[in-house]
Amino acid sequence: MNGILNVYKEAGWTSFDVVAKLRGILKTKKIGHGGTLDPQVTGVLPVAVGKATRLLEYMEEAGKVYEGEVTIGFSTETEDAEGEVIETTPVPSTLSDEEIDEVMTRFVGEIQQVPPMYSAVKVKGKRLYEYARAGQMVERPIRKVTIKSFTRTSPVTFEKGCARFTFRVACSRRFFT
Repeated sequence: MNGILNVYKEAGWTSFDVVAKLRGILKTKKIGHGGTLDPQVTGVLPVAVGKATRLLEYMEEAGKVYEGEVTIGFSTETEDAEGEVIETTPVPSTLSDEEIDEVMTRFVGEIQQVPPMYSAVKVKGKRLYEYARAGQMVERPIRKVTIKSFTRTSPVTFEKGCARFTFRVACSRRFFT
């Protein structure tokens, strides 16, 4: 079998888990994925089988598109919505859609990004989330990434001192949302 499968990855599965499961189902060893999705992330994971694995490097160079939700007004230990809240800063309900849009445009282009500790990036052979779960801090690599577009896809809403909206970002590989 040769081809590309778009697999919906559930939270809790690693990208490697998905590939391992498909190896068993498809009875083939020549299989790979088009970029790691962190374990807590849900979304489409492109998986190449057979001769199509040669296309993976070109697919990754084309970039990715993510959709998600931003909540402004608190910080967590894991830098995502899953972690324990460590700081809150109430957001004034006067914050406008236009102000959000203006700030979002500042991120478009090439930027320097440090991956979060709770990510699948490998440092010295271990995933950063393994260090984080063990309570160890390690130096994380600064990466150049490109944001091609970053747009708000819903009005800003306010609840309990937080502002919330959805977004779409087109970006290079190795980008973290």
